[in-house]
Amino acid sequence: MEKSVYKIIEVVGFSEISWEEAAKAAVAAVDSSVRDMRVAEVVMMDMRLEDNRIVGYRTKLKVSFKLE
Repeated sequence: MEKSVYKIIEVVGFSEISWEEAAKAAVAAVDSSVRDMRVAEVVMMDMRLEDNRIVGYRTKLKVSFKLE
């Protein structure tokens, strides 16, 4: 069996629409920098507030990718 090693990084995506869109933004940003992503785990979700109103959604992800 082939042995594999993976690196895990944490990233935060932002969206004015939803947590899901924030997660998609984070994955898209990582996609432009690394190859062979395997898993994206949602670690935390929160909201940005201004004047007691929601103005944005943030999703923190742990993204793993295979080292070559």
